[in-house]
Amino acid sequence: MAKVAIVGCGAMGSVYAGLMQEAGHEVHGVTLWTDHVAAVNADGLRVYGDSGDRTVRLASMSTTTDDIGVCDLVIIATKSFDAEAAAKSSAGLIGPDTVVQTIQNGLGSPEVVAHSIDAAQIAVGVVGGFGASIPTPGQAHHNGREITRFGAYRGLPRERLEFGAQVWSSAGFKVAIFDDIDQMVWEKLLINVAFSGSSFLTGLTIAQIINDPKSWRVASACALEALDVANALGVTIDVGDPIEYIRTLGLRIGDAKPSMRLDAELRRRAEVDAINGSIVRVGAQIGVPTPVNSVVVDLAHAAESGYIHDADVTRIG
Repeated sequence: MAKVAIVGCGAMGSVYAGLMQEAGHEVHGVTLWTDHVAAVNADGLRVYGDSGDRTVRLASMSTTTDDIGVCDLVIIATKSFDAEAAAKSSAGLIGPDTVVQTIQNGLGSPEVVAHSIDAAQIAVGVVGGFGASIPTPGQAHHNGREITRFGAYRGLPRERLEFGAQVWSSAGFKVAIFDDIDQMVWEKLLINVAFSGSSFLTGLTIAQIINDPKSWRVASACALEALDVANALGVTIDVGDPIEYIRTLGLRIGDAKPSMRLDAELRRRAEVDAINGSIVRVGAQIGVPTPVNSVVVDLAHAAESGYIHDADVTRIG
């Protein structure tokens, strides 16, 4: 069994933590969400939904990485804009054989993490189709577990990549290893781009977006712009009909709201720049128009301006 630290033990991270602890691993959770930490330490971590229902006692749950020590596997599961701080805070968790999996939405996080952590120890992770949320502190709910994929970032040996993936497999996740991490990331990004901004702006669940013609027109247009950018970059996309792929995976967790919408409801900073904004940014660099994503990003920032007064506040989890 492995010693695992999950830095960014919010909704998604708590699902990982609960299932890995149940599988017999020694799991340490880290998040700055103090109410969640207090509840988990008092009553255990409840994880329920697609995987069943269980309450587990983590090896530790804290707001810092202090006193955890070197781990076999470190999972950086923060939002994209917190990845740099999380990587720096993880220094004491990492030994020469530690595998570090960085799992964020959008583009650019592995490069940021590699500023603080040896690139040869990093695996890039992509997860999707979870629809995770924290209905109340101490409890994490998830609607599914559709995508769990890993690839070596820069030089991580194959056996270490497979070791990290095996920890997930042992906890009931269906894991695939990719040699082409650009393909891996962009196939997930198509789904994020479709539903994240559109749900943020409308408040609708994924199924409601798909079934509402006006919302679906915006969501699918965002995804098609992302596909145009990926094609211009020469990224392999192997999903069949991309719109049907997005629709099918979306309906499997149709009752869920993407994390960007949940952040809006909590009046917290959302990942619009890493998701829809990444399409605008890369499209501008290579000359591919992205007008729908541009409007979504502008409207999301306008909405956030009513409650985000310091966008540089750092959280872990």
